[in-house]
Amino acid sequence: MDAKIWLWLALVVLTGLAITAAVLLVRVLRARRLLLDAGIPLRDKALFWGAVIYTVSPVDLVPDPVYLDDIGVLLLALRSLHAAAAAATGKVRPAKEPDRV
Repeated sequence: MDAKIWLWLALVVLTGLAITAAVLLVRVLRARRLLLDAGIPLRDKALFWGAVIYTVSPVDLVPDPVYLDDIGVLLLALRSLHAAAAAATGKVRPAKEPDRV
């Protein structure tokens, strides 16, 4: 393939990763209201703020043009925060029903 095609392909992939990281960061920040619940453990609150700081920090495990590590940290924070909020409020997500044959 031509070098120009590879450059465009890389640009599209990196743009997609950056957009995904930005969307997840916004979702984590919107989930901040869950922190106001007194029943959420300090560990989950610290994980939230750690994920936000790690995402905006210039120090990463993988250089910044590749946002895979940021996406992973944000997904972990979202999952942990929602699980802690569900446990604190006593709400449990319903399990997905299996398909019936």
